[in-house]
Amino acid sequence: MKTESHSINDVLAKNATSFFIPPFQRAYAWGRPEIERYFSDVSRIIESELDPTQHDKLEHFFGTVVIKEEKAGFANKSVVVDGQQRLTTTLIFLIALRDSETDPLKQDFITQNYLTNNSSSFQDKIKLKQVTKDWDSYKALVNKTHLGAGVISNAHELLKKLINEKRTLNSEVNFEHYIIAIQRMNVAVIFLDERPFKGEDPQIIFETLNSLGKPLSLSDLVRNFVLLNMESQNQSHIYEKTWHPKIEEVLVENTSKFFRDYLQYKTASSLKVVSDNNTKELYQQFKDFVETSFESHNDFIEDIVRYVKCYKWIITEINSDSISSSILNDKEIKELLRNIFHDIKAEAFKPFVLGLLEYHQYKVDDVTLSDEILISTLTTIRTYLIRRRTIGLTQGENKNIVLLSKRIENIAKGHISMFELLTNLYFRLRLPNNSEMGTSLISMNFYEGLKQYSKLILGKIEEHNSKVSVDFRNPKITIEHIMPQKLDAGWKVELGENFEEIHKSYLHNIGNIILTEFNSEIGNKSFEEKKSKLNTSSLNYRLDVINRNTWNEQSIKDHQSKMIQWFLETFPLPEQYKDEVNWNTQTIESTTFSPLDTDAGDMAEGNKPAELQIFNDIIKVTSWQDVFIKFLKYLKDKPDYDFEFILDNQLELFRREETILRWNTLKDIIDSNTDLSNRYKTFDGKVWDKVKELDDNLLFIHINISASNCMSRISSVMEKLSLPENAVQIKLK
Repeated sequence: MKTESHSINDVLAKNATSFFIPPFQRAYAWGRPEIERYFSDVSRIIESELDPTQHDKLEHFFGTVVIKEEKAGFANKSVVVDGQQRLTTTLIFLIALRDSETDPLKQDFITQNYLTNNSSSFQDKIKLKQVTKDWDSYKALVNKTHLGAGVISNAHELLKKLINEKRTLNSEVNFEHYIIAIQRMNVAVIFLDERPFKGEDPQIIFETLNSLGKPLSLSDLVRNFVLLNMESQNQSHIYEKTWHPKIEEVLVENTSKFFRDYLQYKTASSLKVVSDNNTKELYQQFKDFVETSFESHNDFIEDIVRYVKCYKWIITEINSDSISSSILNDKEIKELLRNIFHDIKAEAFKPFVLGLLEYHQYKVDDVTLSDEILISTLTTIRTYLIRRRTIGLTQGENKNIVLLSKRIENIAKGHISMFELLTNLYFRLRLPNNSEMGTSLISMNFYEGLKQYSKLILGKIEEHNSKVSVDFRNPKITIEHIMPQKLDAGWKVELGENFEEIHKSYLHNIGNIILTEFNSEIGNKSFEEKKSKLNTSSLNYRLDVINRNTWNEQSIKDHQSKMIQWFLETFPLPEQYKDEVNWNTQTIESTTFSPLDTDAGDMAEGNKPAELQIFNDIIKVTSWQDVFIKFLKYLKDKPDYDFEFILDNQLELFRREETILRWNTLKDIIDSNTDLSNRYKTFDGKVWDKVKELDDNLLFIHINISASNCMSRISSVMEKLSLPENAVQIKLK
């Protein structure tokens, strides 16, 4: 590696050199703020040149450009590893300067010196080959042909406007001054040595240089890792023919999630959800996997492309592809995928179902998953999820379901069923039996407590009973209370003398609701009027209602029994599991977990903490707010940690500025809204009016948070401070 200082003019004006921006690099992204700052730097250099009192004329350091040189015949090709935004902006500026001039000689000077090169192998002899997404726009600028709207054209128009405005304000400024300005804009050019023993891996250089500023996404890092070490010609071919059209163009904003779920499936292990804080960690795991599992990057590309269409079927709500050659099976598979991943939104099952679809679409080690087994397995997953969500269970799924990926081959061979796998998990991952479901449905607030899933559940019950699919996602299909939410005199008579207690106990119960096509039309009508309207409904639900003469407590209980029976028939268990304890009673599951665990939020919700363990210190706790306060107090009291950093970066760490604040700020907040006074506590766990001496600098912590938010806040701090997963453990009661 060697580093040289050059003006950006010298870099771009080389006659025998063409520049190649790898096609997978980020597209041009500078907007008005960056461009105006760039032009301000140019202007300051010009003003220094025009000022006769300045003997040492101003220069400007413009950052770093990293180049890996390749031979291209008798000419050089410089692959731009980093600095493409700076180079592109300068070239757009020079084009804007050219297009602001009327003198053909000056226009030709810019085109010949900076924009084209007779030895260039790129189209129209253009000197700098842009990334694929920007190539057509940049080429149109150079060639003065029609340019559509976009980031490049916006930058060109803005720079032309700024050039013309400056000339209007100062008639002394001319063409030569702008050329002088770019001659005095200096860059540190790092030339990478191609000799392998030098160890100058372009990918490592790229990662190091991009450790500041806006973090690269996981998909950015993976793409660059796979392509950056290839020759530029191969990079272009693979990116344009395979990577972009077959991965990025298909998955778009889901590409990073795909890489994580692919890796989870391949390794049958739980990985953290992709975020800015852990991207580098996930990326390192991905690199290690690729380097140990594939002989070449081409082998890896060939493998991963196989999974893209399967993942697309998981993330696409309405899918027009053909999954099965059987029309009926195809429709059923698509509906099940939509139920699992869009109606229920079960992220935990994505890697596992990705594996099911791989075995279904391709022969894996001479094993293929049949339509029948795929449908049966997906139906079981839906039943598992619906039963668990109905009684509020999510704990453990993110961390443990992915482990079942190892068993997919056995499922495909018919050696084990999905029910057998799911009923052999821990207690918190249990498949609720009929008794647990019935007890819960009798007493639960079905309407309000299950708003996210209630229409799906009722729609599937209707479909099971009538054998006709119901468009339960249609906003015109709504949930109707038979006994209305507001009682008039007629309804009070209908319900009898205990109408208040009945209304309170059963209003949102599963026994008092049905699915209809005309909720707003029958809201508070009498029972007879509702029956009359329900007679015109096409939904099977109405039959159990319109056959009754009255609607009172007994009617609701009778309908409740029917609904529970229909629920259990719609989301059924095989006979041997209906009344069994559907979890592994031989396994004692851990009651200790880390905030960095993928399912930490689920573990915390609905449970109470007993101990906070930080390294070797064991701290007794009684609530989740207690956990958060004592975690922060530990960091504050230990000189090893920079607590001021936490105070200064609260928005990034906690997604709100005022999580930790001083008394002089809190008292102003309380003065404007006294309701907030109990939402903040000191490190001793006291609200402000229980503190004897209120010093202006006394710190208070916002504690009005859920258990999962507590875990999110602590994990964010742990990631930022690089605390290992086992550094902080929470023991449940």
